[in-house]
Amino acid sequence: MPQDLSLSQPPLAAPRVALIGFGEAGCTFADAGGWEDEVFAFDSEPSRRAAMEECGVRPASSPAEALTGAEVVLSLVTADQALLAARDYAPLLPKGALWIDMNSVAPHTKAAAAEAVEAAGARYADVAVMAPVDPARLNVPLLIAGPHAADAMVALRGLGFAKTRVVGDKVGQASAIKLCRSVMVKGLEALTAEMVLAANAAGVLDEVLASLDASEKHVPWAERADYNLDRMIAHGLRRSAEMAEAAAMLRDLGIAPLMTENTVKRQQGIGELGIAPVPPTLDSKIAAITHARQSQGED
Repeated sequence: MPQDLSLSQPPLAAPRVALIGFGEAGCTFADAGGWEDEVFAFDSEPSRRAAMEECGVRPASSPAEALTGAEVVLSLVTADQALLAARDYAPLLPKGALWIDMNSVAPHTKAAAAEAVEAAGARYADVAVMAPVDPARLNVPLLIAGPHAADAMVALRGLGFAKTRVVGDKVGQASAIKLCRSVMVKGLEALTAEMVLAANAAGVLDEVLASLDASEKHVPWAERADYNLDRMIAHGLRRSAEMAEAAAMLRDLGIAPLMTENTVKRQQGIGELGIAPVPPTLDSKIAAITHARQSQGED
């Protein structure tokens, strides 16, 4: 269960901190925190040494130098390097050190990283950064999960992070929240690009945008999700046919229908399940879809 820990909890007393990876997030956090000599940083790209000095942290010439004596480690590498960093550097961690994984990777990736860190005698925390670090800086919302989440929250607050929350005791829960949200947020961005490029090519952009404004309803996401599934269960086959025509239009306009073609598949897949009558609530709709897909041998 999520833990509601008070902001009045004392931070770790002047911990030895290491930053692994010093891209935008590392530089932004260090510059905002004013951590200075108590924080070391290492990045595999030597050109970032100057940025470390400018942001007030001590450049380390090797991972071992950065991690020696570290009590708190912020892993801020790229997503494709998150597991490799945990596995490669875990043997260098002091016993009991906190490895705070702030990278946007899948829950199973974080679980594998946690296994490596814990096997080395250190502690692992799954952290999801829920907004752009600039301009939020240390006010960026952080979700924390795992058996050491409470300790990680205390450490992060001690470093000045103001908006932290424990969301579960299982590694991967924070990451799952972020990535499930990203399916919608980044998916809408991709759909937006596909829509505006096509509308512009067709010479109807202003009318399309005005139509969207006219039909936009500000409703809670739970209600919106329930309505969307309702439409797909009841009319998925008809809607998939319509979207197939939309994909054909995009191709005619010279726009690759990457998102739209998969909308056809998703609408058709749910429509073909043949769920009737349409269940009345979001939970019951999800359960019915899940059961029908399993019954038909779908993954």
